[in-house]
This record gives sequence, C-alpha cells and structure tokens, in this order.
Amino acid sequence: MKKIIIEVGGMTFTAELNKSHTAKAIWKALPLDGQVHRWGDEIYFDIPVEHKLEADAREEVELGTLAYWPTGCTFCMFFGRTPVSFGNKPRAYSAVNVIGKIEEDSRELRSVESGVSILIKRLE
Repeated sequence: MKKIIIEVGGMTFTAELNKSHTAKAIWKALPLDGQVHRWGDEIYFDIPVEHKLEADAREEVELGTLAYWPTGCTFCMFFGRTPVSFGNKPRAYSAVNVIGKIEEDSRELRSVESGVSILIKRLE
C-alpha cells in the first residue's frame, strides 16, 4: 500500500495510490511540486512523468479521484463537477489514468485557487 501526502492551499490530505503502472511511475518521481491550475472542481499541475493511456483509462471519475492526464503530463485531483460533466460526477476533459483516491473529503479543495503551490510526497 503506497500512501502519499498532498499539501495544497494550507490543507493536508492523505491519499492511497493504486497498483497501476502510472501510479508506480509517479511514486518513483516523488516528491513533486508545482502550482495548480483550476478547471471547474478539478485542480491539476504539470509533472515530469510521461506515461501512455492505460487500458482502463476513462473520462468520468468519482469524487476524490487522483488521476494522470497523459495528453498534458499532469497530475489531477477531482472534487466535483467540471465544465464537461454531464451530471454531478467529475469528468475529465479526455481520458485519464486513475492512480488513486484522496482519503479525506475532497470537496474541501473547492477553496484552492489557481496559482497556489502544491507538494506531493511519500507518507513515510
């Protein structure tokens, strides 16, 4: 079980990465930092990891999903509707590789604005 700590907007979240190839590549690259961009109820930032779409990649995800968007080499966190959502579920702009899930209530991320610093590191 690989757990990570996400520090963003003065908040700290714990998340668990799944066993996908993409999650393993991101784990190896930790720690990661940057400045987030906001797109509806999704925040994302560029990371120095390149990976292809996995067989189970998808557009519609659950609240609290952590994902990797291969098109932009970005780490994504979903906490509500995005501009392309059909209902109340989060939806990525295009297919993403699901890499894990936030353990706390991800809706708290709604207070995070574009430009805020983010740090993702291993939970040791």
